[in-house]
Formats: sequence, C-alpha cells, structure tokens
Amino acid sequence: MRLLLLFTVAFFISNISRAQDTANYRGMTVNLDEVVVQAKRVGFDVNSFIKRVETDTTFYRAFRNLHLLGYSADNDIRIYGKKGKVDAFLKSQTLQTMQGTCRTMKVLHEETGGDFYTSKGDYRYYTAELYANFFFTKGTVCAKANGESIEPSKGNLAKHKAQLKQLIFNPGQPIKGVPIVGGKVAIFDPEVMRLYDFSITSEDFNGVPCWVFSAFAKKNLGYFDKNDIVINELVTYFTKENFDIVNRKYSLSYKTMVFDFNVKMNVQLVKKQDLLTPVLVTYEGTWDVPFKKRETAIFIAKFHEFTR
Repeated sequence: MRLLLLFTVAFFISNISRAQDTANYRGMTVNLDEVVVQAKRVGFDVNSFIKRVETDTTFYRAFRNLHLLGYSADNDIRIYGKKGKVDAFLKSQTLQTMQGTCRTMKVLHEETGGDFYTSKGDYRYYTAELYANFFFTKGTVCAKANGESIEPSKGNLAKHKAQLKQLIFNPGQPIKGVPIVGGKVAIFDPEVMRLYDFSITSEDFNGVPCWVFSAFAKKNLGYFDKNDIVINELVTYFTKENFDIVNRKYSLSYKTMVFDFNVKMNVQLVKKQDLLTPVLVTYEGTWDVPFKKRETAIFIAKFHEFTR
C-alpha cells in the first residue's frame, strides 16, 4: 500500500513538473528548460519575452546601423563549381568613413581569382552582386537617422533586392509582395506556427548569459506541410541584462519548379558606438533563380574598428 501511495504521489508530482515545462502564447506551445522554469517562478514573464521576440526589429536595424558607422571590414566571397572546387573568389579589406550621415568606402586591398568579374568589370555572380549591394558602397551615399537611404533605389530589381534583404536579415516576419514564400516565413502566424517546435532555454554566448528562443521545423511532417516550410531553424540569443541580440543562426530553404534556395547564416552582433551592429556574418548557400546559373557560395564578413 505504501509503495502504491508513493508511486501515485511521484506520478502526480511528475505530471505537475511536466506541465510547468511549457508555456502557451497565442496558441503557441513553448518548451522551457529548468532555468527558465525557475526564472518564471520568480518573475520572468515568458509571454512578454515571446512578444518581444515576435515584434523585434533590432536585428534588421543592426544591419542598417552599418550605414551610420565608420568601420573596417574583411570580405571573403567564394563561388563553388559542381565538383566542390572554388571557381571564383574575392578577398578584400574595405574602410568606410562617415561625414555626418553620409558614407564613403575605400578599398584598401583586393584579391580576386577565377571569373569573379566580367570583362566589363561587373559582378558575374548573383551572390557577389547581392553581397556588394548589402555591404559595399560606391561614391557618397547618405542615410536617414535610422540608417535608411534618403533616396531609395527604384525599379523591380531594387524591389526584389529589398525583399531579399527582408528574407535574409529579418527572418520570421512576413514579406509583402513575395509570392509563394512571403507568408510561409511568418512563424508567429497561427497557420505557420503549427509546423514548428518552439523553446526557450538559458545558455551563455561568448561568456554572456542569454535567453535563447528557438524554432525548429517539426519532424515527420506530412508531404503538404513539408512544402510549407521555408525556415528550417531559427535560433536567437538575447542577453539577460537588456535583451540585446548577440547571435542569430538560421537556415532557410525552399524549392519550386521555377526557383530553389538553401541558405544557412550565422550573425554575431555587438553594441558599438551605442548602436547594435553585426561584427561577423557567415553565409553558406545555393540559389537557382530564373535567368541565372545555379550558384553555390560561401561568404564571411567581419566588421571592426567602428567609429562615429
């Protein structure tokens, strides 16, 4: 009888414990590790934290902050062929200087190989062109106080690049005007969140205590649900002190009859000159888009020696 009573009590306590290991946010079930559960008991507001994650714009703005800072950058772009060998590459050091909110960039050193440039000096590869659009500046370019360009580029190509920036640098948010993919990246939408497992854990990143919000596509999804997955994983580290994002890693992929892509990125951020900004961006991906040959590329961008 005593053993039965002990078993019943243990079973009851175990079920209470398991019930406390999850939180519910607008229909989203979020798994919590032991540290988060303990923090919740002493005042950590899990729902407010998830809301912060959902509405966060600081990650995307961190890339715009590169338009407001002087810095040195190390650029490394490699384009791979079908056999896994490097077909073309660029390695360079650049220096961006500021005059008010206007920036200019100087190439301190550049080394290229293969057919990285066309005979006219244009970028031969789509990935290189996008990298240049993201991180290189020609002439003098001025920005608003939030880092947005004062005179944004016009035309369909500029629109597509802006949408691509949203996809790459603001994962998890819906992208207006992008057919097929635009709504599938909105992981906080009820129709999309059902495809993911979510969790909040406590971890250190480079010695900094962080709350980590993770979203992973569920395993064993049905055929049609699998076709709705664009974000395979999204992991973000927020400092416990002030909720600054210090790291985000994510994987995106999608395939249609017209195009396909598979991209992995890792971004480290640090506050410099009172602005949150990337200090390391790594990318590995393959793209197959209309009117372009399939490209597989890796790039690493390092930013340092910030001034304002």
